Order: sequence, then C-alpha cells, then structure tokens
Amino acid sequence: MSGFQKKYFYLIKIQYLGYRFHGWQKQPDLKTLHLMVDKTLRFVFDGKPFKTLASGRTDAMVSALDAAIELFVEEKLEDENEFLNGFNYNLPQDIRALSITEVDKKFNIINQSKQKEYLYVFAFGNKFHPFCAPIMTTFLDDLDIGIMKQGAKLFEGHHNFKSYCFRPTDNGEYVRRVDLCEIVENTQLTASFFPETSYVFRIVGKGFMRNQIRLMVGALVLLGKGEVTLEFIERTLKMDSDIKLEYIAPPSGLILNKVDFEI
Repeated sequence: MSGFQKKYFYLIKIQYLGYRFHGWQKQPDLKTLHLMVDKTLRFVFDGKPFKTLASGRTDAMVSALDAAIELFVEEKLEDENEFLNGFNYNLPQDIRALSITEVDKKFNIINQSKQKEYLYVFAFGNKFHPFCAPIMTTFLDDLDIGIMKQGAKLFEGHHNFKSYCFRPTDNGEYVRRVDLCEIVENTQLTASFFPETSYVFRIVGKGFMRNQIRLMVGALVLLGKGEVTLEFIERTLKMDSDIKLEYIAPPSGLILNKVDFEI
C-alpha cells in the first residue's frame, strides 16, 4: 500500500466465535479472523486505503467477547454509526463490531492495553451436547474442583511463568504478574444445551504469552485428576524452575472476555 498516510485513527471493539477460524493472524491459504475483517473492510471502503492492527493475537478456535482493533484511514469517517452498521451488515455472522471510537495518533493499541481478562469455560465427568463444543471444553474424567480452585490462586502475583510458555527460549521475559486467577461456577454463559453445572477459569493480567492460559488450565486439570500436587504447581512458578509442561488444554473453551485501555 505504497504512499498510504495514516491520518485518522479509530478504536473498534469486536467480538467473534473463533471455532471455524485459524486464529487472528493472517496465514497463507488459511481462513483467519484478520483476513476476514480486512476483506470486509475492503468492500466497505470500496477500494479506499486502510490498515488494521489488533491489540493481540488469539490462537485457532479461541473466541472473544470484547476484543479490539485499531483502524487507520486517510479520510475521516463521515458518520461513525453508519460505518459501524455497514461493517456489521457485511461481516459474517460469527463476527460482530460492537463500537467505534476516534483516538489520536499517539494511541498505541498494543502498548496502551492496560489489562486483559480471559475465561476458560469447561465441564467434566460426562459426554455433553455437541453444540457445547465451540465455547466449552469437556473433560471426561472426574475432577476435584476444590483443589483446582486452590491451585488457581497460586498463580496470582509475580511469578516465573516460563513453564507456562510454549517453546520458551533462554532470553525471554517470563516473570509476569497475574492480578486475579480463580475458578468459579459458570453463570455468565448459558444455553439450553449446556450441562447443569459448568465452570469458568478466570484470569486477569496485563498480557499473556503464547498458550500460557491453556498450559495453566492443563496443569490444573492434572491437579484435579490427582496426577500432580499443589506443591508441584508451586515448583513450576519458582524463579529457577526448568519444569516443562506437556499438557495444553484444548483451545475452544478459551475466550477473551475484556480488554481495557489507557485512553
């Protein structure tokens, strides 16, 4: 897009069901969310130049209730509500734009992300309705939810999360802060085909590494099955930990619930 000049800047909140997409980031010959968003915008803008940037990248099959993208254009949008309506009219039914706000050129959608909240929705102990699959993971084994709740609280605070990073290197920044981490009964997402009882792993922090949350859920599932102990979870968080975790929880239960910005 030679000669493109970013003159106007907009923050767009979106939500999507990630089940049929290969994550956010554009990839050759794969259907991704960024590809679909940009394809729709090309139609809406009818050839006028634009660029988009997301606040972060979700993996394949991961969904979002409140994600964000920044839109860069050369011409000011004449009517933001009209644009939003046209954008939604042309997006596929599993992506929806929620709002649009004009920001200034100093706004940085990546650096000004203050806090992110993720949910991991799951149930256990039975084979449940297939319609649950896009937004809920089912673990067939019985799980001790009580000890898993204790384990989740161990993640709160500053820790070395190297054991919870996919393919870590020796020079990465793995000491991160988790502001809140808990397992609670699911009352936020409901459907007639959901099991009578399901749960949410809820985690809040400034940012998370690739597969970090799914590795954390995986460790808690092993804890709930009795295959590891609370002391093992504590050891994985030590500054000198070199424990490599193998079990990554499935992606389809993971949902980006909220992104807050410093504007």
